[in-house]
Amino acid sequence: MRSRQLTPRERVLLVATSALLVGLVVPALALSLTDRARSIVSVCGSGVPGASTVCTLAGHSTLRATIALVVVLLVGVLVLRGCARWALRPVAELADQLDRVGPQNLGYRLRADGEDELALLSHAVDDMMDRVAVSFEGQKRFAANASHELRTPLAVQRTLIEVGLAQPLTPDQLALLTRQLLETNERNERLIEGLLVLSESDQGLRSRSPQRLDEIARAVAAAYEERAAEAGVAVRLDLQPRVVLGEQVLLERLVTNLVQNAVKYNRPGGCLEVAVADDPALTVASTGPAVPNEAVASLFEPFRRLASDRTDHSGGAGLGLTIARSITQAHDGTISAEPRGTDGLRVDVRLPRAEGAR
Repeated sequence: MRSRQLTPRERVLLVATSALLVGLVVPALALSLTDRARSIVSVCGSGVPGASTVCTLAGHSTLRATIALVVVLLVGVLVLRGCARWALRPVAELADQLDRVGPQNLGYRLRADGEDELALLSHAVDDMMDRVAVSFEGQKRFAANASHELRTPLAVQRTLIEVGLAQPLTPDQLALLTRQLLETNERNERLIEGLLVLSESDQGLRSRSPQRLDEIARAVAAAYEERAAEAGVAVRLDLQPRVVLGEQVLLERLVTNLVQNAVKYNRPGGCLEVAVADDPALTVASTGPAVPNEAVASLFEPFRRLASDRTDHSGGAGLGLTIARSITQAHDGTISAEPRGTDGLRVDVRLPRAEGAR
């Protein structure tokens, strides 16, 4: 059976008690020596026969007592220093355990027993490691997916170039090859641009200033009006004045990604509704393929695509909603999605209102 170890609180109490005792004993000894010295001085100055002998003996005794006091003081300091190190030993052991944690063993946990302060600290460290492990695994997954997404079009480009070099091409074949290379290159550009925006938004906002979200939404909707008309999608706006604190470029990208997805994953004869209000701050609802409830949460993960049926075949990188979530979080907001029964999806963005805004 393992013996019970003292908690940090009990160790500190013992050290404090020891320090208190030393603090009481040393002054008492010093006071006793002072009183003795005064007595010796008064006796030696009295002129009584034999006083010199008594003074000599008393002086030796006082010297020995002074030396003993100094020794006691030094020993007390050393003992208290050792006690302090002993009291902090659990913290040093905790530091040694944390030193062994690295990318290769992020699953290591302290799992301390008890409810003392050190155990509470250990539990907090374990909870932090859980969050770090989830984030680290997400980054690894993201890097692997990004590598895969880049490798595929690069392989296509290589194949097209090898085909072009293998044999002479007719003008029509050369035009087709050039067009395919251009489309693949554009897809790479979209993917890299999406990764850069995602990285920028993950770092937070450089500055915050009041932005009219309704005006931003109106401008984005106007920019996509022609594309929506070509896809046979009707656009409806319900924009109320709404001011938020943030960066205009990122807010524009947030609305753009949501509107672009709503057009891309729509159906001919469908509709797109963009609303700006108090709560939620922004709503983008669209008709389109039915979305299973269990698939909604994964829509915000990198490189997840809603469906293969599109009105716009531009070949997105699968980062639209991921970037939208990152931008929303950078603005201290939340984003959620819910299916509209059997026809499309609704995305709500909630953002804090700018103080003093009307």
